Amino acid sequence: MDMKLEMVIIPVSDVDRAKAFYEQAGFDCDTDHAAGDFRVVQVTPPGSAASVCFGTGLDGPETPVKGLHLVVTDIEAAVAELRDRGIEVSDPFHFGAEGKTDGVDPQRQDYGSFASLDDPDGNVWLIQEIAGRG
Repeated sequence: MDMKLEMVIIPVSDVDRAKAFYEQAGFDCDTDHAAGDFRVVQVTPPGSAASVCFGTGLDGPETPVKGLHLVVTDIEAAVAELRDRGIEVSDPFHFGAEGKTDGVDPQRQDYGSFASLDDPDGNVWLIQEIAGRG
């Protein structure tokens, strides 16, 4: 039996600000539904089967989520696209013998190059290059 992770709830302090940030980053808004004090917004990164959800009246984490991964086939192109959209994102980095090191993985190995970004509420995303999936 397949088990697919399709949604993660993240905490936000301002739903409209979070929605604007994720749309600016290129995520598609799948739904924005409100009923009384309850509101749920679900956004999906381009090409992803999994979404993130936030809103009011949801049971979810109360502190920022760290280590969410966005997998891309070209880390440098992903960083450039996010910056073109006005999103602050780190330069690419990798982990070498001395720990975290600036630049892409020298051998450009899958799972070896990263960049990071924070949303306005401190949820931390890692962008990871896995070219072999493309």
